[in-house]
Amino acid sequence: MSTPIQPGFAPPEDYLNREVSWIRFNARVLQEALDERNPLLERLKFLAIFETNLDEFFMVRVAVIRRQLATGVSALTPDGLTPTQQLLLIREHLQPLVIQHHDCFNQVLRPLLQEKAGVILARDEDLTPAQGEELATYFHDQLYPVLTPLAIDPGHPFPYISGLSLSLMVIVEDPETQEQQFARVKVPTGLLPRFVPLADGTTYVTLEQVIAHNLGSLFVGMTIKGAYVFRVTRDADIEIQEDEADDLLSAIEQELRKRRFGSVVRLEVSADTPDWVVEFLQEQLELEPEQIYVIPGLLNLGDLMYFLRLDRPDLKDPPWMIPTHPRLRPAQLNGESPDVFAVIREKDILVHHPYDSFNTSVLTFMQQAARDPHVLSIKQTLYRTSGDSEVVQALIDAVERGKQVAVVVELKARFDEENNIWWAKRLEQAGVHVTYGIPGLKIHSKILAVVRREGQHLRRYVHIGTGNYNPKTAKLYTDLGLLTCDPILAADVSDVFNYLTGYSRQKAFRALLVSPMTMRSQMTALIEREMRSSGRIIAKMNSLVDPQIIAKLYEASRAGVEIDLIVRGMCCLRPGIPGLSERIRVISIVGRFLEHSRIFYFANQGQPEVYVGSADWMTRNLDKRVEVVAPIRDPDLRQELKQLLELMLADNRQAWELDGEGIYHQRRPNGEERSTQVMLMEQARRR
Repeated sequence: MSTPIQPGFAPPEDYLNREVSWIRFNARVLQEALDERNPLLERLKFLAIFETNLDEFFMVRVAVIRRQLATGVSALTPDGLTPTQQLLLIREHLQPLVIQHHDCFNQVLRPLLQEKAGVILARDEDLTPAQGEELATYFHDQLYPVLTPLAIDPGHPFPYISGLSLSLMVIVEDPETQEQQFARVKVPTGLLPRFVPLADGTTYVTLEQVIAHNLGSLFVGMTIKGAYVFRVTRDADIEIQEDEADDLLSAIEQELRKRRFGSVVRLEVSADTPDWVVEFLQEQLELEPEQIYVIPGLLNLGDLMYFLRLDRPDLKDPPWMIPTHPRLRPAQLNGESPDVFAVIREKDILVHHPYDSFNTSVLTFMQQAARDPHVLSIKQTLYRTSGDSEVVQALIDAVERGKQVAVVVELKARFDEENNIWWAKRLEQAGVHVTYGIPGLKIHSKILAVVRREGQHLRRYVHIGTGNYNPKTAKLYTDLGLLTCDPILAADVSDVFNYLTGYSRQKAFRALLVSPMTMRSQMTALIEREMRSSGRIIAKMNSLVDPQIIAKLYEASRAGVEIDLIVRGMCCLRPGIPGLSERIRVISIVGRFLEHSRIFYFANQGQPEVYVGSADWMTRNLDKRVEVVAPIRDPDLRQELKQLLELMLADNRQAWELDGEGIYHQRRPNGEERSTQVMLMEQARRR
């Protein structure tokens, strides 16, 4: 099937498929579990991350495509595929990867856990009679009271199966009639740890094993003919008709209740499950055969995160003690944090987490603003944070000290909706002015503004970041934040807040790139400017998906622009194709920290411009979200970011190169190993 090529787009064959590109990103995550250079428990962590990533992929991306199919949507993807073709392609690429994932655990990491960590994940045949008795005691003391066996027969319809829960499909036989029946037992992993330690301190069994060994206590008088583990994944994408909702918060709360009952998009069954049992589950859940995945081993390897609590520092990455940015370190004499406002007035500050502490920079800025009697107001966007975090407490402290505090909360931050509702209500109860943004747009920008009286004048201080105001993820994600009192940037930030909280219809800004108003056109103009001088572009982001930006980059390559792209996840651009993209190179960096920062460098004929902010080059970021990207106006900070990009481009340890067919090739050091994240940690220590 062919469709006319729209102006500004490239032909379908010039795009890589978005979903396959994501699958290949997750394959790079899996490779970290396979890589013998990583410590054992870190390899186990990446194995678990692969699983949780895949769960979310099915709950959102696969669910959306299946919904398109069900509703008769026939629109093609930029690479020219129908929903049916996409689902078949996903299955084709995922099936061998799922097998590799479990082979990695069964054949490599499980034996290494026993050999190096002394952890035995016992199979049924490994258990001694004494251990069987121990399991029986645990079952009756801890499990039996919370289990609810559910019969499945004409009088007991097939039960509701919650998403991502583990279940046992039990086959029981009446010894008097020899009639066999199905029953379902839910494994209560939300109440108890999945892995049960035995008395010897080294042997662990799974909850489902404990239940399976003691089914006779649940089905008294019946003969147990078999018990098989299965797991379903449901559509968890929330659809809000915001233009019809009188109260966005109530509408999202209602949709969250519906999420539990989303349609099933995947069924996982253990490899020992008989075909006739699988067919029964398929019929009851109304699934197509391609929605079923047979798992050779433990289901839900995401639970292996449990073993990262082992006190084995020799099997983990060395601990990272995050230092304070040099300009924000306490004075040696009194140990107190410096006056952040005075430091910002002296010169802009660029913080790079987790190489610079979030707590002693951004959080300290907020806490000092909350206490400072000269501060009049604080405004902030919040997309994801933890409800018990010091960020929320600083905002509450500020309002209790009489300051005007306004917070724009994004309730639609996927899988954080309930958390955001909880702390948004807490902020409202404390007296904070809480708004929920603009119908039809997600508020994804990371901006914070503080107004302070200084003498006869008011001065605005702002923070513009690439990541969430979350002290926990700031230790795990790489993000950048600009602290400045530049009056031009501060005025723009104020205008963005007016747009978010009032009825402003701001269409232009002095220096900021703001979507959905100006960012697409300004990014396009920046690329076109480089085309006029055979220039240079370096861009770092999470994902590159937008077909118009990709087409413009192809045009720039043909015009002689040298382009380096550092794209952690999905990339739908084909690099290195003669006549199309031979001047474009793409790498992906996957390592200890999640690469989350966005940086855009344009050579501009020797007068470089560098931008940082919250937006990727994705259609949703450019057209369907409120995003803010800021120019770095300080020449020293621009040079610092250029050096950071060059360091990443030279990485030969964590970097993968993308070829024109969409395949990634891991760089291998030929001599000195250059790991971006390791080198940045070493630089931070030396500072």
